[in-house]
Amino acid sequence: MLSVRGIRESAGDRLFLLGVYTFLVFVLLAVLLPLLHIVSSSFSSPQAVVSGMVWIFPVEFSLEGYKAVFDSKSIWSGFANSVYYTVVGTFVNVLLTVLIAYPLSRRTFYGRNLIMMLLVFTMLFDGGIIPFYLLVKDLGMIDSRWALIVPGALAVFQVIIAKTFFQSSLPEEIWEAASLDGCSDIRFMTSVVLPLSKPILAVMTLMYAVGHWNAYFDALIFLKSQELFPLQIVLRNILILNTVDPTMLSNADQMLAQTGLKDLLKYSLIVVASLPILMIYPFVQKHFVKGVMIGSLKG
Repeated sequence: MLSVRGIRESAGDRLFLLGVYTFLVFVLLAVLLPLLHIVSSSFSSPQAVVSGMVWIFPVEFSLEGYKAVFDSKSIWSGFANSVYYTVVGTFVNVLLTVLIAYPLSRRTFYGRNLIMMLLVFTMLFDGGIIPFYLLVKDLGMIDSRWALIVPGALAVFQVIIAKTFFQSSLPEEIWEAASLDGCSDIRFMTSVVLPLSKPILAVMTLMYAVGHWNAYFDALIFLKSQELFPLQIVLRNILILNTVDPTMLSNADQMLAQTGLKDLLKYSLIVVASLPILMIYPFVQKHFVKGVMIGSLKG
């Protein structure tokens, strides 16, 4: 048997490929079936959900769960807070990462090895949760939006990837040519570096945005006011604590009588919480693989 490239494949190679494809199919099913179950349950009736009738396809199609979700003031507040934390936090993350990664990629930057060593040191050693909490408290950021933005404003792993990308994709000759034309460092950054760095910027934006959107632990320990809670805290309260805000129910007495409403709300809220990131990914996907490969393998 000949392969695409005209090289004859042995029986062992075909058996190996069959095993790989079989394994990948099982992995696909293991990931896809739970997702289909969640989506189908969110579009089913409360009675079908609580009775366990839903598997892959919706049973007794209903939008009751989504209606209860979108009628909730706490969910809308959590959604708005998550959007704020994601947009502002990602902007701060990407800005600081570029501002520190690019100088570290320049050979003429004095002390770059020492700074890089200090950054890597923070990846290996951590003071722990209690000192971290006390530091945020001393900075006066407890129960404020900045508690979810400032402490995690810079990820060393992203700095390493961005630094490697700048070193491999922006040779010194470009800077030398620009400097001969009288280009300043800031002008070179805005006019040359950033336009040529779309792949790595897309990678950092997606990774930082996903991290902010899914984050809940910092909000759990730093925030006390419910009006500041992100969507993931609301989702946690429903999934783990099994609590439902009364404002989710347009007619509380009637809706609470339906035994499957809480379970239906869980599935509907999971879908609503996952949609924003799924909608963003297609716009950065074309840069994602290129940015990761260049930023991690070359250098």
